Amino acid sequence: MITLTSDFGLKDSYVAEMKGVIMSINPYATIIDITHEINKFDIKMGAFILTSATNYFPKGSIHVAVVDPGVGTDRRGLLVQTKKSFFVGPDNGILSLASQNQGIEHIYQIENPKFIRTNVSSTFHGRDVFASVAAHLDKGVEPKFFGPEISNLINPEFTKTVKKNDGIIGEVLHIDNFGNIITNIKIQELFEIEKVKVRISNQQFELVLARTYGQVKTQHPLALIGSHNFLEIAVNQGNAAEKYNIKIDDEVEVTPV
Repeated sequence: MITLTSDFGLKDSYVAEMKGVIMSINPYATIIDITHEINKFDIKMGAFILTSATNYFPKGSIHVAVVDPGVGTDRRGLLVQTKKSFFVGPDNGILSLASQNQGIEHIYQIENPKFIRTNVSSTFHGRDVFASVAAHLDKGVEPKFFGPEISNLINPEFTKTVKKNDGIIGEVLHIDNFGNIITNIKIQELFEIEKVKVRISNQQFELVLARTYGQVKTQHPLALIGSHNFLEIAVNQGNAAEKYNIKIDDEVEVTPV
């Protein structure tokens, strides 16, 4: 099974071209679209959507993610093997959250011309490199044949949090369609905390760390661990991002109460 995530949209033929390459190499491939509506060039959004969705696919699935403003430069193309699946895409941070979440076992730099298309476009590696690699991998080619094994991939700042005294400093990773403010602070960093003090965008709140949105009154704020195991700041049946004028990248500091 091959999944596709990109910022290509659906107006143009780009997604169809990638699928055409995959099916030409492996006519029996199963292809699933996660989304092609990532904001243009938004690597952070792509990384969040990828890590949110890919845990729910079968073991051995191949996930191609292409949000690639550096296409054609010297940035590397990667095949990352985790304990559960494979990730294929540019080494710009889009693969980091998902692959780390699943436990990285091997990282290969894509170099073998046998498994990429001839006459590679300098502006469309999604079609000519990553789709081709995914199809060959799905057909049974061993990961080690795609290129040399390397020891690291880019880990942008949005994958990291910092401990400060009793608190944790992170940032706003994503704002979903309900206006919930999703941070990069993970469930493991908030184990057995019942109430938190949150500082964000020069505002400070003391919030219950709830289990559900309905645990507080309508239009009241709360903190909770969302369905993807990141800390969220929300308003029950309201839009927290609009209410508090919060933006992606804003710094978040969380302290136990």
